[in-house]
Amino acid sequence: MLFNIFIVVLTVVAMEIFSIVAHKYVMHGFGWGWHKSHHEARSGWFEKNDLYAVVFAGVAIALIYAGTRGHHPLEWIGAGMTAYGFLYFVAHDGLVHRRWPFRYVPKSGYLKRLYQAHRMHHAVEGKDGAVSFGFLYAPPVETLKQQLQARHGGRLQRRHRGDATGAPDAARPPSESVN
Repeated sequence: MLFNIFIVVLTVVAMEIFSIVAHKYVMHGFGWGWHKSHHEARSGWFEKNDLYAVVFAGVAIALIYAGTRGHHPLEWIGAGMTAYGFLYFVAHDGLVHRRWPFRYVPKSGYLKRLYQAHRMHHAVEGKDGAVSFGFLYAPPVETLKQQLQARHGGRLQRRHRGDATGAPDAARPPSESVN
């Protein structure tokens, strides 16, 4: 039983590492077609970027199925992927992007750092020049500020609140800019 728990925890950690790489090189690379929707104001419950979650859920289901058919420990790897998906849903979709009804802005500690790091990720328009690609790991905020300063010469466009949170913001014309 302890070995199975170890596999689940190790898979959650591995998923964060995998997600950082996939977010930076796939989602902000050739997979931008799906991910772009995540960096734009959302006008409903779902966005094209959610297809990534569907793909990873399918992989987790397949692993759990294979593991329960005798290919151990694949079921525990699938369970770890599922646990990571749940943590992603709570921290990223819920806390940062407010895609569930509970509203909470952390005032201190790890959750504040995670929140700020992801907001800084969304401070950049388009797919290039972003920082902080983790979903559960957040580099120090000062480090991210320095990276943004170096990459953009200290000149970032101020964005609307809905752009960074993914909150519905359909009333704002797309050409409107705040400087």
